[in-house]
Formats: sequence, structure tokens, C-alpha cells
Amino acid sequence: MLKKIRPRAVLAGVCSVALATCTACGGMVESETLAGSLAAPTQQAGPLGSANPAPKTQRPSAPSQLAVTGVRVGAHDGFDRVVVDLEGEGEPGWFVDYTSTPMQETVGHPLEVAGNAFLNINIDGTVYPFELGHDNDVPVQMAGDTGNVIDAVSAGTYEGRSQVVVGLRSELPYSVQVLHDPTRVVVDIVQK
Repeated sequence: MLKKIRPRAVLAGVCSVALATCTACGGMVESETLAGSLAAPTQQAGPLGSANPAPKTQRPSAPSQLAVTGVRVGAHDGFDRVVVDLEGEGEPGWFVDYTSTPMQETVGHPLEVAGNAFLNINIDGTVYPFELGHDNDVPVQMAGDTGNVIDAVSAGTYEGRSQVVVGLRSELPYSVQVLHDPTRVVVDIVQK
């Protein structure tokens, strides 16, 4: 005998599973929105990868044609997470390092970013968002209070590189990972 299932119950069950996945993989903005309305909060995972303050780099796959579609910042227990959402084809590369003076690489002018330390995130293998049908103004979402992140600015795309600068209270160890489905670069900044 088949049991009749209410659509709302199915949706809540699917979202509960999705929330566990999203929280662990960088979907902190979605999980905060959905958690309050459909499911109980899930246990959050720790930072991805090994964190240290050294520069980190990886070359993109050739050819990559990815566009930055959004930047999300959120707080987790013991770390802050910056997620750079990407759309398109290929595997992104990156160069991430601390800088004392944030500069917009596209024009060589100083960037106005609040903070005492600045993490410069460069995503390689990117195209202008309009080439994939998106607005060139990339939205930056801050999900509530964070432990160390004060500000984040999307500084644009130029010659295959997109730049995001994160303003911090202090320079702390961080890790960089690429996650898929959807593609995104995740930077976890460990709190003291």
C-alpha cells in the first residue's frame, strides 16, 4: 500500500539534507535563510584544508571561462568563510595573499576597504560577467557578524583575473579550496 506524502513534508526533508551539505561546503547564506523557516540548524563543519598565513596559488585549467557571480561572507564556529561563486566552464586558479595596501588591479588605484589587514583574492581563468549574461556589478553578501572579517569588495575582472579584497581585523591563517556543483572558491580564515 502506498502512503500519501504531504508536499511540505517532502520539501522540509529535502531542505534538511541540503542544509547539511550547504553548511559544510560553503552555502552559509542559503542555510541561514532556510534554516529558520524549514528545518533545525545543522552542525557546522570546520574549516576546509590546512590554514597558514603564507601566499597560496594554483593555475587554472586551460581553457577556463568562468565568471564571478557573487561573493558571500559568513561566520562559523572558529572561522570566517568567504565564498566566491563562479559560473561557466573549467577549473579556476587563484593567487591569494595578504597586502598592506589594497589596490584595484584593473586600474591601479587604491581600493576603499575597511580593516586593519587585507586579504587579496585573485581568481584566474575568469571572463567578464557580461560574457556569460550576468551583470558586471558582482553582489557581496555579508551574513551577520563575523569574527574577523569587516568588509569585502569585488574589485572587478581584467585580463582573465577577477579580484576580491577582504578587510580583516587582523591577519590570521587561512586556507583556499575549490568546491564543485556549483563551482566556487572557498577561503576559510581561522579565528584566534
